[in-house]
This record gives sequence, C-alpha cells and structure tokens, in this order.
Amino acid sequence: MKKLCFCFQMHAPYRLKRYRFFEIGQDHYYYDDMQTEEHLNWLVTTSYLPLTKTLLEMIRLSKGKFHCALAISGTTLELFEMYYPEMIDVLKELADSKCVEFVATPYAHSLSAQYNETEFEEQLKMHAAKLQDVFGVKSNTLCNAELLYSDDIAIMAQKFGYKTLMIEGAKHLLSWKSPNYLYHSCVSPKQTLLLRNMHISDELSFHFSDYNHASYPMDAEKFANQLVALPEGEDLVNIWMGAETFGIIQPAHTGIFDFLKALPYYALEREMSFMTPSEAAKHFAAKDVIVSPYPMTWTGESKDISVFCGNDLQQEALQKLYAVAERVHLCEDKMLKTDWLQLQDLNSFHYMNHIDRGYSNFDTAYDAFINYMNILSDFLQRVEEQYPTTIENEELNSLLKTIHNQEKEINSLNEKIKQLKKKIK
Repeated sequence: MKKLCFCFQMHAPYRLKRYRFFEIGQDHYYYDDMQTEEHLNWLVTTSYLPLTKTLLEMIRLSKGKFHCALAISGTTLELFEMYYPEMIDVLKELADSKCVEFVATPYAHSLSAQYNETEFEEQLKMHAAKLQDVFGVKSNTLCNAELLYSDDIAIMAQKFGYKTLMIEGAKHLLSWKSPNYLYHSCVSPKQTLLLRNMHISDELSFHFSDYNHASYPMDAEKFANQLVALPEGEDLVNIWMGAETFGIIQPAHTGIFDFLKALPYYALEREMSFMTPSEAAKHFAAKDVIVSPYPMTWTGESKDISVFCGNDLQQEALQKLYAVAERVHLCEDKMLKTDWLQLQDLNSFHYMNHIDRGYSNFDTAYDAFINYMNILSDFLQRVEEQYPTTIENEELNSLLKTIHNQEKEINSLNEKIKQLKKKIK
C-alpha cells in the first residue's frame, strides 16, 4: 500500500532597504518595512492562507486521514504574528488537528549548517522554542533550509537529537536507487533519511498547468493513478515543495487548490494513505545507506549550493558575515543578535546570483551585493565597537567570563548587604 508524505515549506524574509555607502555608521536600521509587508501580503493572500485553509478542509473531509508536514521558518512566524495573526490562528487549528507535523528548520532560513555549527545549533534551538511557544509542538524531524544536506550535516543533526532528516532525492545522490524507500545515513546508521521524489514533486510544482507537458491536463484522479502505478515495493512517496506552488507558481485559476482538495478522496479510494515524516520514519525499515560527501539542496539544475555561493560576490559576502560568528555568539546585545539572524537569510545571497535571483527586489546581482555589503559594513562596525578584532576570540571569551563572574559576585555581595541591613534594623 502506497504511503504519501506531503510537506510544504514556507519562508518570508525581512526585505533589506536601499542602504547607501554614506549611511554606514549613521543608520543601524536595515529593513524596508513597507516592502516586507507588501511581499508578505502577496505571499499570504495569494498562497499561504488559501493553502492552509485547503489543508484544514482536506483533513475535515477525509475525517482526519489526510496527514502532512509544514516547514515554517521562525522568521516567517514572527512576520505572521506582526502582520497576519489570521495565519497563526489557522496554523494553530492545523496543529490542534494532530494531522500536521511542524518539522524543525533553521530559524532564519540560513546556510548556517554549512558555515557555522554553533550557529546552526542555536537556530534550531530557537526554532524549537518558537514551535513550542506558539503551537505547543515538538519534532525530531529536520527539514533544513532548501533541504541542505551532507554527511557532515547528518553528524551535526544527530548530535543535536534529530532522528530523521528530509533531503533531496537528487539523481547524482541516488544513482540506481529509488527515492521511494527509507534510507540510513552512512555516517550515522541510526539516523533515517526521507528522500523527496523529485520527479513527482516537480511535476506538480512546475508542470501542473503546462500545456506542453505529457501529463496535461493534470487532475486528482490521474495523479492518484500515476502514484498507484509506481513499481511494487516502492511504497513511500515523498512529495515536498515550496508552499508558493499553490497560488503563485500555479495560480488559483489553474484549479490547483481544487486539485489538492480532491486528492485525498482519490488516494483513499485506491487504498493509499497519508503520513507525516515522523510517521513514515517509524513505519518503514531502511533499505540502504546514502552517501553525500558534498552539500546538496533541492535548488537549481545541479541540486547543490552553487545558487547561493557559486560566484565571487556570494563567497565574499558569506565569508565576511560568518567571520564574526564567534564574536556575535559572545555578545548579549539583542538588536545586534536580531540583525545577525536576518543578515543570514539565504535569500540575500540568492539575489546575488547572476542567472537565478529568485524574487529579488534588485535590478542586478551586483546591485544586491553592493547593498548587502554596505549593510554588512555597518553591522561589522557595530560588532567591532563591542568586541574589537585586536583581541583574540579565546582571550575575549576569557575576559567576558571574568566580567560575568564579577557581576555575579557583586550581585551576591549586594544581597548580603541587604540581609545585614535588615538584621540591623
């Protein structure tokens, strides 16, 4: 019996404002609030809200038999709380249904897993706390930003307590293997890997309304028949995509929401069922191991990280940013910490790509780079003011510990003074 595992990834970034060279050292606010709200409004009204309401209806119509997963960055949840509390209400309903798994993902939708292990762990902790605070849920399944994965990331994830990882079923990774099985990581045998069925997921994302595609016109019955026809034994079908598939890549007038709403009926009629990633990991036994010495994602033709760090502009920006990671981790300045998170958003580096620049608000990759580096220069000045680069990281850490211990001792002595004053009185 085929088990279908759907997952929808949501991320809305804080948009950076046009920041000129002469503003460095003068203006420490980096965001275009109006553009952030407009972009979020477009995402929510066109895609995110109709999709989540459709998922609620699918759960209701299937009497709880439809299960799926959502991977929503902490940044996006913040923006929902600020601008679209209705989204939070609908997401809470999905959480209360017990049919939706909110999987773990880096808080700022960043490349931290590739560039700084400590930062990666911190963002996962922040995201876990956010899910617990807003929805009262916890997940041991990790869906990294853009499905970023490698053997090194698997080791880190296991260290952080994640038992299941969601990764891309890229051709160069699978070779002759099928994505429709459960696998183990070659470096952490107890860790299970779920692989996205790239062909089926992308067919839905990019070819649903494509007149020239072989499966056009696609409808729920035809799609269900296609899944049933998969080879015997290949019973786990992971269909994951960006939530923007529904309403933006495939506009509402194509019938994409009606297709999704009808799918559980035709799937259940053919004795297929739905699972969350955690349920699939428990249900299936691993068939083989996956080896991934180099980082891979679900983005671009090559399915690697070159979209985000493949040219000199991107590499320069990333190198300068993560060079101060240890110093930022030592600081307690909340605004500095907040800016640090937002500057890691991988969209900023995507915009610096010369060919594929995503939903960029800059005319060219070079414009995006210059704007980002101006902001980063101001940010680095602020870090330098608090923690000068003339002091080595170890020496700085030791000094901060000494100061912290002195503060504790002073507080302790003040408490004793208060107690003695009370006794004297």
